[in-house]
Amino acid sequence: QVQLVESGGGLVQAGGSLRLSCAGSGMILSIKAMGWYRQAPGKQRELVADITSGGNTNYADSVKGRFTISRGNAENTVILQMNSLKPEDTGVYYCNAIVNGGIPYWGKGTLVTVSS
Repeated sequence: QVQLVESGGGLVQAGGSLRLSCAGSGMILSIKAMGWYRQAPGKQRELVADITSGGNTNYADSVKGRFTISRGNAENTVILQMNSLKPEDTGVYYCNAIVNGGIPYWGKGTLVTVSS
């Protein structure tokens, strides 16, 4: 089995910053990509950003220029640095990883709340 554990969510005022981390563990032989999705109340889960094993990154238009995704120093980790946060960034942020040839795994999520 593979486990993804997120950390770093919380409450922040608009304009502030948060740093989310996700650590993968378990039977991980290879990772094709890791990323972050979010789900706001009453809305569908959407991609925020992802990064491939080759280092290619992809961002939602709504976060470009404000969020940065990177691989952590520890193996199988991914970081999401979120700056200039807006109330519309509020939601549960989920870590996602495509591992072992294409199997998707999800973390349990971490809540980010941005107050106006």
